[in-house]
Order: sequence, then C-alpha cells, then structure tokens
Amino acid sequence: MNVGEIMTNDVQWCGLGTNLADAAKLMWDTDCGVLPVVNSEGQVLGMITDRDICMACATKHRAPAELTVFDAVSGKTHRCKMSDDVHTAMDMMKREQVRRLPVVDDEGVLQGVISMNDFILFAGETKAPAISLQEVAKALKAISAHRIPVMTR
Repeated sequence: MNVGEIMTNDVQWCGLGTNLADAAKLMWDTDCGVLPVVNSEGQVLGMITDRDICMACATKHRAPAELTVFDAVSGKTHRCKMSDDVHTAMDMMKREQVRRLPVVDDEGVLQGVISMNDFILFAGETKAPAISLQEVAKALKAISAHRIPVMTR
C-alpha cells in the first residue's frame, strides 16, 4: 500500500511571506496544527506548526501579525512521495520524530500530507490490514520519545 492511498490530499498551505496571524487563522479554520510552506511553484519549502508560531511570538516579543512564516519556520523538512510505501513513510516519521510529512510529486510540488492521524484511522480497516494498530502504536511511541539535547560550546 502506498502513501497516496491514505494521505490527506485537501490541505491548506502558506508561503514564507504569510504573516503568522494569517497562518494561525488558517490552521484554526481548517482544524489543523501544521501547514506546508510552499513557493510560488507549489514546491514544499518547509512545514510550520502552531507551536512554531507560539514560540516565535514569545521569543521575539512581537505580535503574530508582525512576524512572517519565514521568521518562525525551523529545521529540515522531510517529505515523501505518493508512490512511497506506507511503511517507508512511517519509518521516516519514527526516525525523524515528526507526526506529519508533506507528500510531493517528482518536482517537489505539494500533493498532500500524511500524518499519524491518517495511519491511526486506516490501521486495521481491512481484512488483511496493510498497517496494524501495533505498528502505529510503536511509531507514535518512537516519535514521542524524548530527544537528547545536543550540547554546544
């Protein structure tokens, strides 16, 4: 079974210049905690979470409307393709400790998002399930494990 069969394909997105108030409103209106960040060609540049927005506002001591997604987006973005096996995507989520992955085509253009919610809702649905509830629980446990902070001098 591949990612394209269970991913969420009707996803909202934002750009690097979107202000954080607008990004937060879009998350609120669509009942999600993450938005893919795309360029003008629709290629995925990153992901921004509701936590990223809160932390940017708190640490920069500025209102959300005064900051852009560029000011808040962090880290490397991991992604998968619609044709990837669901276990490959789940393994990446475990390894990178992320709950969601943008799904892209060969040009990196956003096609949807695969999330732990998608795995949970799909697990055990068929007579011979491609994903077991136990696999999903193990993945969620790995994703949720505390990270050991890297100490720098």
